[in-house]
Amino acid sequence: MVRSPKFTWNEFKINRVKSFKYLGIHVDDRLNWLENINKQGEKAIKMHQNLKRIAGGNWGISQIHRWTLYKTVIERMLAHGSSAWCLNPTFKMKRKLSSIQRPFLLHISGAYRTTPTAALQTILGIPPLHMQLQFEARFTSIYRLRIPILSFITGTQPHDLEMKATGWSNHPSEHLKLNQISFADGEAYVARKDINIFTDGSKTEHGVGAAFCVLSNDIWAYQWSAKLNDNNTAFQAELTALHEAVIYASHLPNHNTSKIHVDNRASIMASSNSKSTNETARQIFKILLSNPRIKVSWVKAHAGNIDNERADQLAKDATQHGQPYSHPKLPKPHIKGLLRKRMFEEWQTLWKNGDTGRKIYNIMPSVSLRPTKWIREDVIFFSQHGPFPAYLKRFHLSDRDSCSCGGIGTALHYATECIYTVSWHMRKPAPNFEQEWLKRVANNLVSRQKIRGIIKFISENRDLFRPP
Repeated sequence: MVRSPKFTWNEFKINRVKSFKYLGIHVDDRLNWLENINKQGEKAIKMHQNLKRIAGGNWGISQIHRWTLYKTVIERMLAHGSSAWCLNPTFKMKRKLSSIQRPFLLHISGAYRTTPTAALQTILGIPPLHMQLQFEARFTSIYRLRIPILSFITGTQPHDLEMKATGWSNHPSEHLKLNQISFADGEAYVARKDINIFTDGSKTEHGVGAAFCVLSNDIWAYQWSAKLNDNNTAFQAELTALHEAVIYASHLPNHNTSKIHVDNRASIMASSNSKSTNETARQIFKILLSNPRIKVSWVKAHAGNIDNERADQLAKDATQHGQPYSHPKLPKPHIKGLLRKRMFEEWQTLWKNGDTGRKIYNIMPSVSLRPTKWIREDVIFFSQHGPFPAYLKRFHLSDRDSCSCGGIGTALHYATECIYTVSWHMRKPAPNFEQEWLKRVANNLVSRQKIRGIIKFISENRDLFRPP
């Protein structure tokens, strides 16, 4: 009951408010972020209404286009600032985000509005919204905010991550010579009088390797190879091989011209860019800048160039037998993969222990980030939320659950024994093999075509299947 204090600034009174907007995020006085989620939900409702204008349950743009619009537009809008408010979502936040996501799932799949949300997420390959936003928040917190939250996933420390380099690597007026970098195929310009160095990086199921070999006067004068961490990328291997080759060339006598042949254009472009944010690429640029006699050219890979093939084979051998190379930084894709794997495991646990969508769980026990190829009729049949008397009776939309032919009006009844759907009938399974039968039907395109015909026929002739 105590009145709050008055605040003034240059004799202007500052009023107290329950929430304010800053950089597109609504911050409330309790810091529970529900105000922000409600505002984002209002935006999502408007987008959903606009989406309904160009697509309905069985007309308009295709399902894959609706899925793409959700992932690239709606989900991106909802993920704004998630690192500030969705790092550790509460139960209320999860429930509210689920209610925001649900209309889009129904619209994309064309399912009945009573279909469980968890089932739609599994069918469409769309994780629960709070998990997706938490994934975005964790990734942003690690790479942009440098918050050490990665240790709870793998025990990796923040300094083990490959971060973007900031600032200028050199003064803007300093640049490489025009003849130092060439993107023309260097195979036709291999001069035997020069020292030619061929580099390559490789990533196989055995590991990651980097190598270079030196050709001088038609003699293989030197070769180097190393095995990187299994989590490193092929691009890191290419840059490592180029870096070691440049260091080797910089220690050669000044009267020798060295030509380094690389079959990876991306590594050349990064190393010749003074504004590159990659630390290894910056080190290569500095060495090239102080040694204009070292030239780097691109050579086409796997085009029958014997010299380049030798470096390629050397790098592949290094994936198994190379000397360990202490590349201290884990790549960005690897960390993103770890976070996605963690999200995937949490989603799988939620789906396994859930209370809803058990009919779909019996068919699809494992979640996936790839959408199934089911269309609207498939979702209706396998979820058993559709124009079936048994469904209508269950949700108090009808007084009877029987079909007009006399049987119980379930999805299985119409697929195997109803006299009105004889044209699409399949062999009826034994009661103890019903779940296995549904799995086989779901994975068989011919069977799904029959099911689609059944659902379309029932939808167009609903009065025929309801008893008088």
